[in-house]
Amino acid sequence: MGIEEALSTDGFFTSRLQSLINWGRRSSLWPMPFATACCGIEVMATASSRYDLARFGAEVMRFSPRQSDVLVVAGRVTTKMMPVVQRVYAQITEPKWVVSMGACASTGGVFDTYAVIQGIDQFIPVDVYVPGCPPRPEMLLEGVMAIQKIIDQDRLPPKGPNGKRRPLQIALEPTHEVGEQPARITVGLT
Repeated sequence: MGIEEALSTDGFFTSRLQSLINWGRRSSLWPMPFATACCGIEVMATASSRYDLARFGAEVMRFSPRQSDVLVVAGRVTTKMMPVVQRVYAQITEPKWVVSMGACASTGGVFDTYAVIQGIDQFIPVDVYVPGCPPRPEMLLEGVMAIQKIIDQDRLPPKGPNGKRRPLQIALEPTHEVGEQPARITVGLT
């Protein structure tokens, strides 16, 4: 379908060309945010100057699925929204990647109701799970870096025995330590 089929798998030139292609793909991820609720604010914060998603080549947020290759599902997804998410996923061109950001997108979160999907991985393949409620911008950056590592190693998303795309299902570990809650407050002189 692409340049990978035109290249032979042996030889120095093709391996160097493949590493150049992987570098280009890794350095130009274009995410499409599907953000609802509080996780959407964290997606916006990730693109801000403090966290600077542009360092990883993913600063171009595309709101058209045909121009993006990473779908970031952030927040809860209801049964009415799921057909839209599936259509958006189908319109993204290959190779495509999916990030499930937050507890609500990954497991339904605290919304254990009939209207909220209990994990989008039941309907579309998820490559990276970003934990948290809401997850910190650093965690989304770590999810983007996980996708970049996979692109460097495996070239394209893996195919299963039936020829369909297999999800990577990478679960990130939290990178911060939770402090004492609520924080101690001293009033007056101590």
